[in-house]
Amino acid sequence: MTPEFTRQLHDTLAQIEADGLLKRERAITSPQGAHIDVAGRDMLNLCANNYLGLADHPSLIAAAKQALDHDGFGMASVRFICGTHELHRALESRLAQFLSKDDSLLFAACFDANGGLFEPLLGPEDAVISDALNHASIIDGIRLCKARRYRYANADMDDLETQLKAARADGARHILIATDGVFSMDGLLAPLPAITDLAARYQAMVMVDDCHATGFMGPKGQGTGHHHGLHDKIDIVTGTLGKALGGAMGGFIAGPQPVIDLLRQRARPYLFSNALPPMICAAALAALDIVEKGDDLRTRLFDNAGYWRAGLTARGFELLPGEHPIIPVMIGDARQSQDMAARLGDLGVYVAGFFFPVVPQGTARIRTQMNAALTRADLDFALDAFESAGRDTRVLT
Repeated sequence: MTPEFTRQLHDTLAQIEADGLLKRERAITSPQGAHIDVAGRDMLNLCANNYLGLADHPSLIAAAKQALDHDGFGMASVRFICGTHELHRALESRLAQFLSKDDSLLFAACFDANGGLFEPLLGPEDAVISDALNHASIIDGIRLCKARRYRYANADMDDLETQLKAARADGARHILIATDGVFSMDGLLAPLPAITDLAARYQAMVMVDDCHATGFMGPKGQGTGHHHGLHDKIDIVTGTLGKALGGAMGGFIAGPQPVIDLLRQRARPYLFSNALPPMICAAALAALDIVEKGDDLRTRLFDNAGYWRAGLTARGFELLPGEHPIIPVMIGDARQSQDMAARLGDLGVYVAGFFFPVVPQGTARIRTQMNAALTRADLDFALDAFESAGRDTRVLT
């Protein structure tokens, strides 16, 4: 690299740090769980997407070990050349059945699934209408397609209808509404009943990214569509194996058979990425076994969320309203959110501050996340730590 370019990079990094926006990674030396080891310290973990506590579940570990011994470490290829394994198709069929769809298609991550979804399905004659707070992967996927793009304010149904009218007036052949099922920075559910009603009125299709719902929202954990009782009105669902379904890697798209068939032919992240290792597929199948019978885990998860939300409110913290196990503690200032996260770390609670550009300027927060493995004693310990850290950093006065 030229000295000028290297200097520019150093200057950019220095400015990020000066603005209080530098993200620092912390090494853990234990399995993911309710408690983790960080630099030799046992810490209570409140910021993992491990909603059902399955990331270190013995059944998943055993399934992965068995597949590792029987099927090897990796596929060393893309699927259509020499990389499709029977476990890939078994998991795709199982996911489709679980989500009440015709079929599904596996990807290395849901970022790849969303990145590969739009371009094969939509052309310049079509339109895609996206919620303003959709995940970055949806935004990037839409950028890669040639469809006309429209955006509506987060969960604003009047604005969505305005954009639907505009797309129809502009002569769109097909319209796809794209939304997160749960907006991960806020823990807020998309208003799917109103979205699907508008879609029907304007003859549009609906795509939902259900990464923060699959496994624990709705009956048997089938996601936000089932939670609202209208899964049959949602055309395409994308999701991940990397959160409630074991926490490893892998994403998927589930939907009508022609959609999956075309994506299998033309979705670039699918065609040009190595197939998932068999051991991940085997563990995901084991996770689905647990999830489908996991009403006790889901009850514990939402009991924990209710107890945690009530405890934080009683101690004076500002929370965003909601019913989801994502419970953001609103701080406002980016540096103050980092200071409080660091103080909580001193007290034995592992959290992360979220700030721009992950969330809008002035809305920094500590996003806490409940999981079914947390005990009531864990939550009481964490509530005391939050109150102490809040006073130490003047978040609480």
